[in-house]
Amino acid sequence: QVQLVESGGGLVQTGGSLRLTCAASGSIFSINAMGWFRQAPGKQRELVAAISTGGSTQYADSMKGRFTISRDNAKNTVYLQMNSLKPEDTAVYYCAAGRYSGSFLWSFWGQGTQVTVSS
Repeated sequence: QVQLVESGGGLVQTGGSLRLTCAASGSIFSINAMGWFRQAPGKQRELVAAISTGGSTQYADSMKGRFTISRDNAKNTVYLQMNSLKPEDTAVYYCAAGRYSGSFLWSFWGQGTQVTVSS
């Protein structure tokens, strides 16, 4: 099992920035990818961004240029830098971990952290 602990959510005004952090622990050997998803009220969970240990990344089109995913492999930690935030970015953001072999497959999930962007 892999445990994921997210932090960094909160309330921010439109145009502001936040950085989310997710630390992984447990059976780290079983994963080589981490990422972020989000779920707004009444909507399906959607991919925000993902990154493999080798540096391969994937972003949702609507977040390219505003959000940046990065990771510290030594710390088993992934970050999501969110800039130019909009009210429609309001959601619960979930950290995920899994495997990457040309595409991402997710096996483990964090509890989520709330991000609220006020207008």
